[in-house]
Amino acid sequence: MKKNNKPHFAARLNAFKIGAAEYWPGKNSITTADLLARAATAGLDAADLNYPDHFVNDSPADLTRALDDNGMILNGMAMRYYTESGYKLGAFTHPDSTVRRAAIDETKRGLDVLAKMGGNLMTLWMGQDGFDYSFQMDYKRAWGDTIEAMVEVADHIPTIDIALEYKPNEPRAFALMPDAATTLLAIKEIGRYNTGVTLDFAHVLYADEMPAFAAALVARHSRILGVHLNDGYGKWDNGLMVGSVHPIQTVELLVELERLGYDGAIYFDTFPDHSGLDPVEEARTNIEVVQRLRAAAAKLAGNAELQTAISQQDAPTAMRLVQATMLA
Repeated sequence: MKKNNKPHFAARLNAFKIGAAEYWPGKNSITTADLLARAATAGLDAADLNYPDHFVNDSPADLTRALDDNGMILNGMAMRYYTESGYKLGAFTHPDSTVRRAAIDETKRGLDVLAKMGGNLMTLWMGQDGFDYSFQMDYKRAWGDTIEAMVEVADHIPTIDIALEYKPNEPRAFALMPDAATTLLAIKEIGRYNTGVTLDFAHVLYADEMPAFAAALVARHSRILGVHLNDGYGKWDNGLMVGSVHPIQTVELLVELERLGYDGAIYFDTFPDHSGLDPVEEARTNIEVVQRLRAAAAKLAGNAELQTAISQQDAPTAMRLVQATMLA
């Protein structure tokens, strides 16, 4: 991975629906192009589009034009199986083979659209692929069906990267891809170079993992294809503003990404809509905070004294150095 000192920033487009009546008075239908235009006012210069949701009223050509008009790049796309009621029992793991086939084919259509728009990253968060009860799922079959589906998806357009985004649960009580280790096992079994992992900070906390350790593990055994920054209390996918709860852990992750040379976009997977925050101001805050934390991370990544402390597991010295840099 190449080092990029000025990353692109993207955020959840649907958050920009907050206050739609006031922002677009008299407008009956809000399009994805409208959301892109509003997001750009926050200083966001990249976008992730959901398939098929964001293409209901906008064609790929419409959205390509909207991105260009607002000075934004297409960071990638994400499949949104959970918005379709037919996938409540799973997409790739559904007990009905016709539903599984529909999910695979829909993913391929999403990849075709992504290729048409010049994108090269598709994120799969398979929250509906899991189970809620004992004796509900044939685990061996569900795992095998998922691997088989992923191989077919990865082979559809090999030049497009497929990122698996893990999360312990929700909407299902137990997800098939709940943590870094399980996801890496799946990627190893899939056996395709164009697969990797998207790390979502709040999901990693939710999985009872240390974000920087998860990043190091993924980079050792696969590739970090995407990074979602947010925050939370580790009990749920809170989607709070970056650094609001775990600033030190966020900086440690940024240090690890700096060392690994991660050069992808930073995507703010936050939920200002949960508490009615102004999405533009919330996004601006996330950008400002990340820029400050990245500056601190850059200093810490090259700090020989800190590296010596880490090599000796000297936590007191490490904490003094980290906090002195962050509070300077």
